[in-house]
Amino acid sequence: MENMFDLLEQELDVADAPNAQALIVKEGAVEFNNVCFFYNPERPILKNVSFKIPKGHTVALVGESGSGKSTIVRLLFRFYDATEGEILIDGQNIKSVTQASLRQSLGVVPQDTVLFNDTIYYNIRYGRQSADRTDIEQVAIAADIHRCILDFPKGYETIVGERGLKLSGGEKQRVAIARNLLKNPTIMILDEATSALDTTTERNIQASLNRIAQNRTTLIVAHRLSTIVNANEILVLHEGEIVERGTHSELLLNPKSRYAQLWRQQSEVQQQSSTFSSTSSSLLLPIINENTENVSNSINRTNHPVDV
Repeated sequence: MENMFDLLEQELDVADAPNAQALIVKEGAVEFNNVCFFYNPERPILKNVSFKIPKGHTVALVGESGSGKSTIVRLLFRFYDATEGEILIDGQNIKSVTQASLRQSLGVVPQDTVLFNDTIYYNIRYGRQSADRTDIEQVAIAADIHRCILDFPKGYETIVGERGLKLSGGEKQRVAIARNLLKNPTIMILDEATSALDTTTERNIQASLNRIAQNRTTLIVAHRLSTIVNANEILVLHEGEIVERGTHSELLLNPKSRYAQLWRQQSEVQQQSSTFSSTSSSLLLPIINENTENVSNSINRTNHPVDV
């Protein structure tokens, strides 16, 4: 999915209704009712998509590229209007509220986090301009990035570089998580937020994401199924339709389901990767030991030179 910040900066394709009111968020419940979207009626992008995300629940979207996951997110942000059906937040049709108030209630951690070429402090504070130093450090701690920031010579005043290139992928995502914690949105969207990370970094960030999702309505767009096993509901999309739905355990009950097949594929890849890593380590160990022995012998000869 293209970067959400690029989407946020583009010119609006839809306008507020003349009598649009500010969205009143009490619980943050999201509901899609028979939502359809298409440019050409003969080639629909979404077909009668319906689901609910109650307050504090997490729903995950799964499906191949082009299945409609990104379109659902764009419609929720109201970059476009649904062709048919309705999208509600706490019972209010998002077409009838101001876009500013709608997006204020939404937070997003995108897959490819883009940061401003400014300090880490500025990039976190962007989530809420009125925040003070204490606020920023608290969310950085919650996002598991505070200690890492303090390791930089300039700490929070470190310039991240163009598009945050001076930070690793994991560091950038944790800055984005901290920024969203500071914004404190009622509804959180996680767009494949750990898809490009190594296993250890993914585990750390997943813990941070679990904290950010607590007591919030959360929508996850995921490719790694291991990140969504605890979701309250998983929706499997295919060609714009929800073809399967349920919890992780429920979807695995049918071994022929799309979800079960995808789970097996990813598990096999993970197992092969682990086996390869273990084998590589075993092959390297004798070489390392031999090199270590050679170095030790060289040191011994140096310390005890042969008399001539």
